[in-house]
Amino acid sequence: MDHKKGFRTYFGLTFLIGFGFFTMGLMDPLYDTYIPIFLKRYISSNTLIGSVMTLDNILQLFLIPLVSIWSDRTRTKLGRRIPFIIVMLPLSAILFSVIPSMAAISLASLIIIIFLFNIFKTSVRGPVVALMPDTIPGEYRSEANGVINTMGGFGLIIGTLVLARFMKINESLPFVTAGVFVLVATLILFVFVKERKPEDTEEEKQPSIIASLKMIFQSGDSSVIRILFSLFFWFMAYEGAKPFLGLYLVDVMKVSPGNAALAQGIAGIASVLLAIPSGYLAHKMGRKSFIRMSLVLLALILLLVPTTGFIARTLGLPAGSSLVLFLILMFFYGSVWIGVVVNSFPMLWQMATYGNMGIYTGLYYTFSQGAAISAPPITGAIIDLAGYPGIFIFGSICMMAAWLIMRGVKKGEAHHVDETQG
Repeated sequence: MDHKKGFRTYFGLTFLIGFGFFTMGLMDPLYDTYIPIFLKRYISSNTLIGSVMTLDNILQLFLIPLVSIWSDRTRTKLGRRIPFIIVMLPLSAILFSVIPSMAAISLASLIIIIFLFNIFKTSVRGPVVALMPDTIPGEYRSEANGVINTMGGFGLIIGTLVLARFMKINESLPFVTAGVFVLVATLILFVFVKERKPEDTEEEKQPSIIASLKMIFQSGDSSVIRILFSLFFWFMAYEGAKPFLGLYLVDVMKVSPGNAALAQGIAGIASVLLAIPSGYLAHKMGRKSFIRMSLVLLALILLLVPTTGFIARTLGLPAGSSLVLFLILMFFYGSVWIGVVVNSFPMLWQMATYGNMGIYTGLYYTFSQGAAISAPPITGAIIDLAGYPGIFIFGSICMMAAWLIMRGVKKGEAHHVDETQG
């Protein structure tokens, strides 16, 4: 069967599952853009702001793997992922809605609400992500991941280019509106997504957590470990810049706070346009080759970002051209970055079974959140010492480190099934 026709069978289900990613795409960019701005009202040090921004990532480092594994072993009439989703997502929506109100009270109340919000949002991420590979065959997961990341991109666009504009009216309005969207998305998931039940053979083969980890790290093949360390470095680049893009636009590009989410919004548009094509293209040329090509392009784009002012002056372009050039680069960055995101998770899932899908999902987040914890304080310190251009140079170096490590990956393609896991 032609793989495109085969995936069409699963497109509708994948689209519905994508509403879980829609909620993440909606909340994450608003959080990443405006929490540093809220913190800046109380804290002057960028290093300290970067450190505070890692509080949620520390929670994610532990909670996502634990809850993912917990959901692997959950058996209810609703399935093993949906029970977590219908409890944790609504609570996340409510807490997210009151963040600006708490930020207006004091630094302590802001940090407390950030902590509580991230407890629930972090706990639900693993089950939301694992829902797709539970239901979509491994051959089509790049395409499926393209669809659900497109949904996440729509959430990002709405959050950054629509809801962020509401900041001019009232700081709470974008957060409250996003909370309502999340509640609606949760209802859609609950009503329309039915988890498949495992076959008896899948239940019998389900290994223990320790046995699964031993199979992963003592298999004699380094592919899983290489993918995990590669994604650590490319997330060091991504997470290092992300918390400071809003401040970069405000401090360097001199835009208003209401436009501080422009960079993420432009990248979100690019990801919506390219997510699905990235999945199909990687299926044809190979996930590993596609990711490595993308990493080189990302490194080049990041090196160009600090030169937009110089280019505008050299070419004699009118005022504001530097911002336009920066946003063009952010569009290309989003176009290429989504290809890495779409295809890296399926490479790991291709080596997993029904019984340990959550463990692989958890490992992905252990390494990605390890980077998310490490990167913001480092890039915050780089800004304090050398200015904003340093974070883009740092990101370029990290992308090339990931490119080198990925060279030794031998598994994870769409046609491959890891027999050690079966």
